[in-house]
Order: sequence, then C-alpha cells, then structure tokens
Amino acid sequence: MANLDQYRVNPKNFSLKDFNPRDKAERSVTKEEDIVEFAKLVSEINRYQDILHAEGKRKVLLVLQGMDTSGKDGTIRHVFSECDPLGIRLANFKAPSNEELAHDYLWRVHQQVPKAGEMVIFNRSHYEDVVIVRVHTGLMKMTASAAIHKSLILNAC
Repeated sequence: MANLDQYRVNPKNFSLKDFNPRDKAERSVTKEEDIVEFAKLVSEINRYQDILHAEGKRKVLLVLQGMDTSGKDGTIRHVFSECDPLGIRLANFKAPSNEELAHDYLWRVHQQVPKAGEMVIFNRSHYEDVVIVRVHTGLMKMTASAAIHKSLILNAC
C-alpha cells in the first residue's frame, strides 16, 4: 500500500465526485498478492479494534451505503471477520417501527451511534431515513390522492 493519503477525506472540502469508483491504484499485480495483503489488513483492523475497546475513549462509526445486492453484507463479513463480536455492533435500518415513526426521523439513528470503546457499522446510512421515509410517505399520499380523484371522476360520469 503505497499512498493511502490520496484517500483521506478532508471534511471541509469533500465531494464523492472527486473519487473514481473504479480506482485500482492500490491493487497488487496478482489476485494472490491482494489476498495476502487483505489478510494483513483484516488482522490490523482486529488489532485496532482491540485497542479501541480496551482504551474505552474513542468511538468509530462506519457507514456503508450501497444499492441492494451491492455487497455490503459480504464486505462486513470479510473485512471484520477477525474482530471480537463484543466490541463491534452492526446497525441495520429496516422500515421504521411505529415507535420510531412517533419520533423525529433521526431518533432511531441516535439510538445506534457508538459508545466509547465501541465500533458500530451502519448497514446503509441514516440519509435513507431522511429521503426514503419522507419521499415514500409523500408518494403514498400522492397515489392515494390520485386514486380518490380518479374515483370521483369515474363516479361522476
């Protein structure tokens, strides 16, 4: 791994369009070399997770965002395969429950953020809550409104 600095994010000046999703600059020449390097990185992640948990001072939140079947679950399984399950937690955000819908749209996300010494993986991001729930609800209202309108027109004829 030669130059990982190129992948560091400056939170004040960040845009995904500045990153090439097909970038393979850090890949080895052969797949076998990639497998060996990957195994080293998985062990290193495990070591850092042990330190994080033992110190109990810092928190890590990893957000994986991707379309269905994009490989998020497989990535989690492989990358964190050596980590102690007691120090890492996976948060999935499915359709909101009635209790979650009774609160503001980020309430359920706040319930899942990491505590000191903990690593949490968001399998999908909270941004979907902002967009999907609000848009889907709006579309359902629009569809219902259109159906009622159509019914009124048909019944009037």
